[in-house]
Amino acid sequence: MNTISFPHSSRIYVAGHRGMVGSALVRALEAQGYKQLILRTRQELDLCDGVAVRSFFNQEKPEVVLIAAARVGGIHANATYPAEFLHENLASAHNLIHESYRHDVKRLLFLGSSCIYPREAPQPMKEECLLTSSLESTNEAYAIAKIAGLKLCQFYRQQYGVLFHSAMPTNLYGPGDNYHLENSHVLPALLRRFHEAREKNASSVTLWGTGKSRREFLHVDDLAEALVLLLHCETPPDWINVGSGSDVTIRELAELIARITAFQGDLEWDTTRPDGTLRKLMDSSKLLALGWRPKFDLESGIRHAYTDFLNSQKKGDLRMT
Repeated sequence: MNTISFPHSSRIYVAGHRGMVGSALVRALEAQGYKQLILRTRQELDLCDGVAVRSFFNQEKPEVVLIAAARVGGIHANATYPAEFLHENLASAHNLIHESYRHDVKRLLFLGSSCIYPREAPQPMKEECLLTSSLESTNEAYAIAKIAGLKLCQFYRQQYGVLFHSAMPTNLYGPGDNYHLENSHVLPALLRRFHEAREKNASSVTLWGTGKSRREFLHVDDLAEALVLLLHCETPPDWINVGSGSDVTIRELAELIARITAFQGDLEWDTTRPDGTLRKLMDSSKLLALGWRPKFDLESGIRHAYTDFLNSQKKGDLRMT
């Protein structure tokens, strides 16, 4: 791999630094000595407001932009708020990518999602299967916004020669995750549900679907290490998959989380609820060829996340939005 380095004095804007991915990126960058990080909360900068974003770039003049800001959620949230998922993610991506081009940003890395790939994509999913068939309907709005951001980066790079590129993470979890019971993703929602069921001595927990669909999971700190590696890659692909390389059934995941949280009751399955895509496993061979490997296996990663959950709950800052 041909690598480049950018000075530790580089002004790096991390969009979405309070989210799970953004905060992991901040930790990873600071660990490597990068101190000129530009950070704004949602209240300080509305990324859907093009005028505000342009003013921010005029004032701060970032040299590197990392787009980890997004409105995210599980099946329920995607089905309930498709207009917001499409509008907010599309608007923020457009504003950040276009203003980065206008202000001569040296490098931009956009974060997408594995849901960009077709519902019936061959498994494991390669980067080349993008746009080859229909998307999964339960998260179509979010996926379209992410595909648009990826394509903006690709075409700005193709037309103007800027180094804008994207990474497509698999399902993520870890410190800073959202534990809202309806709007969060499956892993944090299960972690919270089993924890609370154990505290209440509940006899059972009812889960959506059949439990047969398979999902791949990656600890967010492993993602952050991969992204920092990509920032040092001289000629990265337009987009690249970031996954752990293995998957489990939702039933297996639930049984593992029940064991980690010490829940002793029964698991019941509501088969009237959707399973979503039956399998989503990413082919991350391009990234693995660059020398990256995840440090967390699923069990140790969930135990790490559960410890953070308990600590955040004790401090009163558990994210449940």
